[in-house]
Amino acid sequence: MKISAPIIPVSEPSCQLKSWKRELKNALSNVDDLLNYVEINRETVAHLIVEDSEFKVRVPLSYADKIEKGNIFDPLLQQVLPKIEETQKKAGFVKDPLNEQKTETTCLLHKYHGRALLMIAGTCAVNCRYCFRRHFPYPQHRFDSKAQALAIDYIAKDDTISEVILSGGDPLMLQDQAIGILITELEKITHIRRLRIHTRLPVMIASRLTIELAKRLSDSRFSVSLVLHVNHANEIDQELADQLRIYSSLGITILNQSVLLKNVNASSIVLSKLSEKLFEVGVLPYYLHLLDPVEGASHFNVDKSTAIQIMKDVTAYLPGYLVPKLVQEISGEYSKIAIF
Repeated sequence: MKISAPIIPVSEPSCQLKSWKRELKNALSNVDDLLNYVEINRETVAHLIVEDSEFKVRVPLSYADKIEKGNIFDPLLQQVLPKIEETQKKAGFVKDPLNEQKTETTCLLHKYHGRALLMIAGTCAVNCRYCFRRHFPYPQHRFDSKAQALAIDYIAKDDTISEVILSGGDPLMLQDQAIGILITELEKITHIRRLRIHTRLPVMIASRLTIELAKRLSDSRFSVSLVLHVNHANEIDQELADQLRIYSSLGITILNQSVLLKNVNASSIVLSKLSEKLFEVGVLPYYLHLLDPVEGASHFNVDKSTAIQIMKDVTAYLPGYLVPKLVQEISGEYSKIAIF
């Protein structure tokens, strides 16, 4: 990948440091506001939407700006607009599809050998309608000082754990200082070698990729990977591309994982364009997940045989290093299951 070396500011401008928090505060928070913003007449789509979902609407304006105005079928809008199909019950679609609500400690999951996942935040910048944790009881799993101490102690006592994954919610909902303090504590555990951060927040608000955070990750003794969640090439704008290039230039590995979603990206052409766009901005495709069968998201589901055919077509079109691995996560298995 050809990555130009940007000029790294000595310090984060105060206006930029605060901008991502301001954008979070100003996010659209109901169906009417979202439809008005994207210039869709509510009356013409009233039969398609649900208004009283417990999983509330949340869409930052910077993401809403990427949605094509007036297009109810826009693939980005499909990911954030509550549809009437969410109220339909379908066999096999449950509230806790990966059986995660029983954790090793309050906020720690240890499903796979060598890796421990910390849920350090209970909220996200956006409420994606297909989220597999849309029913997760985050108030019962708060990452407070006690939960952090228990998690650190658990990891320290198990020397088979070599990698820690920060997740949520979205881990970048925490302030840079809090993330830095947690990293410092983890760095004291000698058998930890890698740190991975799974986040969708920069796709919503690119300014969240602050220089302060980039420097802390770059200075860490860990091999650090930032794993984004981009589902469609239209989610990548110039601002996000610029921020990602800064992180890449500091030696931070940036990967992407997507979810295969009906009416969003379930097309070999769309997925190929996504992989090419990711590579342009210094990001390597990593995983393409089959939808986790969470209650309320069955209308996004793509069956396995269709998914395999799509990936066969992608493989015929793209070089191997741009083809994400199609996987499925199944509760109780010791790793993700490779489908293609």
